[in-house]
Amino acid sequence: MKSFSVLPLLFMALSLQAQVAFDDFFTDRTMRFDFMMAGNNDTTKVYPVSFREEPFWGGSLTNLTDPFGYGNFRYEIIDPVTGKLLYSRGFCTLYQEWQTTAEAKKMDRVFHEVATFPFPKNKVSFVLSIRGRDGSFSKLYETVIDPSSYFITREKPDVVPATRIAGTGDPHTSLDIAFIAEGYTLQEMEKFREDVRRMADILIAEAPFDKYSDRINIWAVEAPSYESGTDVPGEGIYVNTALSASYYTFDVDRYLTTQDIRKVNDYAAAAPHDQIIVLINSTRYGGGGVYNYYTASTADHPLTPKVLTHEFGHGFAGLGDEYYSSEVAYEEFYPLDVEPWEANITTRVNFDAKWKSLIARSVPVPTPNEKRYTGVTGLFEGGGYSAKGIYRPAFDCRMKSNEADSFCEVCQNALELMILFYLK
Repeated sequence: MKSFSVLPLLFMALSLQAQVAFDDFFTDRTMRFDFMMAGNNDTTKVYPVSFREEPFWGGSLTNLTDPFGYGNFRYEIIDPVTGKLLYSRGFCTLYQEWQTTAEAKKMDRVFHEVATFPFPKNKVSFVLSIRGRDGSFSKLYETVIDPSSYFITREKPDVVPATRIAGTGDPHTSLDIAFIAEGYTLQEMEKFREDVRRMADILIAEAPFDKYSDRINIWAVEAPSYESGTDVPGEGIYVNTALSASYYTFDVDRYLTTQDIRKVNDYAAAAPHDQIIVLINSTRYGGGGVYNYYTASTADHPLTPKVLTHEFGHGFAGLGDEYYSSEVAYEEFYPLDVEPWEANITTRVNFDAKWKSLIARSVPVPTPNEKRYTGVTGLFEGGGYSAKGIYRPAFDCRMKSNEADSFCEVCQNALELMILFYLK
């Protein structure tokens, strides 16, 4: 296929960024920085909370700096002596999504956040940047971290069982996904492990993950809940669970998330991981996915396989929503005069940097929203929550609807590039 022929060249280009030698600057443990973001629709402030050492680093020892440029935020670890970039990651948060809601125009709110990176051997600068509405990054916060400081918490995390469900690879050269139990009581942990096995089969069967099944490790982290299920505020349902997950995020009934990102990371520390999936013990439809934050899905709805993979598209590769008619809480999420950073949507401001080269000469641009173009890579108007001015690559795709059989060519390319990044 045409898309696969260009993938090695694309990955080679992404990998040309200078990477430092891991052992020169880091140890094989994790530094975790907890902080808060506070503000409203146009103001953001950062407040540090704590630092802690976690037992092992599960990420790559080679690919340390982020080549993709995805996310509405970015943190960088810099050697303060030489100014050399040692580590970086782009990410998104629920806070930034909230900033685009009507409520953010009326009030301020606070959201807890977590950043993790390899534990440094010497002092480093932590620099947090925010992406503006014009698409460019600007520095939001900076601090110096001394790894020898006695204010870094070094206590052992709560001990919870973490079972390797699939995969046998070295975490440093594998894609490690930690599923965390939510709404499962101690008596339901066998069900949780079986649910994770089922989710692993679903995910690994999906292209392009199926090509790398021998390089993907799946972990089941048994976070115990006092009660089963999850909160449904719109129906007056509240249960006591490990991560306090809830429907009606931003008052959208199907949007199921947890705002307790600290607890999510507390439990995730029980297993080496590159990505986190919160698996919720519910038969209802719902979920959510936030790039390099976490993915959430219920375990037992008939559409769970499609919800899980759709939301993991967000959480793992930063793919954008390609639908434009469903209810959302966001207002003007994408400025039409700025090219979105997501790989699978475009405003045509810089379409040359997206999938233009994958469109056959015989395909009209823009491409009519007609079923005869199913399976064809084109430029279809409608996406990113807007029927006009934002375009997607396919008539239908897993990032657009639950009717699609798979991810489209462009989304598969983006997912595969991200998989390759973690495997090196």
